Amino acid sequence: MLTERIAACPDFAPGRWIPCPPVRDRAAWDTLPGFDRWLYGGGEAARAARQIPPLPLHLWLDFTQTGNRARYEHAYFTRRRLLCRLVMAECMGDTGEYLPKIADLVWALCEESAWQLPAHNSYIRDTPQLPLPDTTRPIVDLFAAETGALLAMVHYLLGAPLEKAFPGLDTRLMREVDRRILHPWETSHFWWMGNGDEPMCNWTTWCTQNCLIALALLHPGSSKRVRAGVQRAAYSMDCFLKDYGEDGCCSEGAQYYRHAALTFFNALEILCALAPGLLDDVWQQSKIRNLADYIAQMHVADRYYLNFSDCSPLAGARGVREYLFGKRVGSPALMALAAADFAADPDPDHLTAADDSEGINLFYHVQTAFAEAEVRGYHPTDTGVPSNVWYPSVGLRVCRAGAFVAGFKAGGNADSHNHNDTGSVTLYKDGKPLLIDVGVETYCKKTFSPQRYEIWTMQSCWHNLPRFVGPDGVHDQLPGAEYAARDVEVLPDGLAMDLAPAYGPVPGLHYYRRTARLTAQGLTLTDETDYTGTVQLSLMSQEPPTVDGLALQFGSLARAQLTGAVRQITTETLSITDSRLRLAWPDTLYRTVVRFTGRLQIRLG
Repeated sequence: MLTERIAACPDFAPGRWIPCPPVRDRAAWDTLPGFDRWLYGGGEAARAARQIPPLPLHLWLDFTQTGNRARYEHAYFTRRRLLCRLVMAECMGDTGEYLPKIADLVWALCEESAWQLPAHNSYIRDTPQLPLPDTTRPIVDLFAAETGALLAMVHYLLGAPLEKAFPGLDTRLMREVDRRILHPWETSHFWWMGNGDEPMCNWTTWCTQNCLIALALLHPGSSKRVRAGVQRAAYSMDCFLKDYGEDGCCSEGAQYYRHAALTFFNALEILCALAPGLLDDVWQQSKIRNLADYIAQMHVADRYYLNFSDCSPLAGARGVREYLFGKRVGSPALMALAAADFAADPDPDHLTAADDSEGINLFYHVQTAFAEAEVRGYHPTDTGVPSNVWYPSVGLRVCRAGAFVAGFKAGGNADSHNHNDTGSVTLYKDGKPLLIDVGVETYCKKTFSPQRYEIWTMQSCWHNLPRFVGPDGVHDQLPGAEYAARDVEVLPDGLAMDLAPAYGPVPGLHYYRRTARLTAQGLTLTDETDYTGTVQLSLMSQEPPTVDGLALQFGSLARAQLTGAVRQITTETLSITDSRLRLAWPDTLYRTVVRFTGRLQIRLG
């Protein structure tokens, strides 16, 4: 899509990408709505920056020796978040007050042995991480690229005063970004850059966006270098787009939208500026519009989203980037969702986000600052979100009826960030979670390793799915593209499919037909199978379940009536202690296990 347009005019005259007015334009900066917020935040950041978090060797080795990646990353991200806050405060005040602390942090980042995370310290995709970084061969991973973009923005905003106050520092900054980011990007091939039919993920657009920021801000006058960078980025983004269907569905789930679709948006905006007129018509492509709209379709109510794979049901507040993407493609639904979230967000700059990696992209802060007034002034009359949506590329059905919102997942078990969750159902009533997808625990060494499916949250028995128990043992779903639903039928009010293939060969199992329908009265889930053993159907909930004969009461939220060959219904509590899961859930969740044979119907409303 993009490559062919660039190829049609390879000797184009590069344009300039200007992320915001320069700091010397005080009329632009002094009138920003967030002016006082950032000045206050600068004082807090300056106090916190009195002690820059150290990154000693033992923290780097924590990942390879213990599997823990959080301790190193906390210090790593804190450095970058402090730098963003101080730079924004200095740009607002324009007094020089924060330049010494900014200089200390820039120096600290330049002195780091590596910008990639220990968890990403490998040169070949999906291979074991090396114990220590090779400082002669920098790796461009997600956060190395983020660091390059951050320092490039520091150079654009404050390079001149930093160089005046600390001669040589801005030159050092530029040299480190060139050495660690731009030169490797220009001369090496990292897997996320795309290679034919190899599947890509959010890494592709996320890294590409930040490499483009660094190139555009550090070398705006190098026509040859900019043209080559545009061609390279266009190829990578085409590799990313090829793995999306025309429907624009993100197989990684709603929480990854900001890292996938939104970084695609910003990368394309930068490309349009660097290659004037060559890519402007791309915004009118239906696939790009659908890519933008996806997050609005997945929204349930307030802070909740339909989730699957490694996603949390709390996929994050929408904001300026979503609004601008919606504006670009003409999506009132996305603009309305983003404007409403932004207006209600007590921390629109994400200065106190629970996710350590939030708040480290300086361009996002600038983008928010200069679009805030427009977003707050947007008052839509019609959001335009449809009742039911079908995403054939992923096998995802979203239905809305009355007080209910449901997500039905067909597809298979080879998605990026996959859980073995083919056929699972999530359900909300009155905007509250009823049948839930737990999500994923804090990332550790095992999360992205051959031992991934030893983690309980990845297993089908901890989703709203059956388990087959017979004399030969217990059977859960298996990971891989071949373990997928078959005979999928889209219904006017739901979805039907056969889940048996997702479990691989199971003696005595030939089919497991699941039919899920949603009406204003609630969800009707009908499961039919020829399995000769016992089926154990799990129902995950936040509401405490109470068994009353063949009925289930989920707190005060809803009641389920069961019919069929039910042998036993049991409930169990699940203690939630992991810090990442606790962001979304209380300290106790529940699993109800329904044992049956042949046929089971659940009416839940």
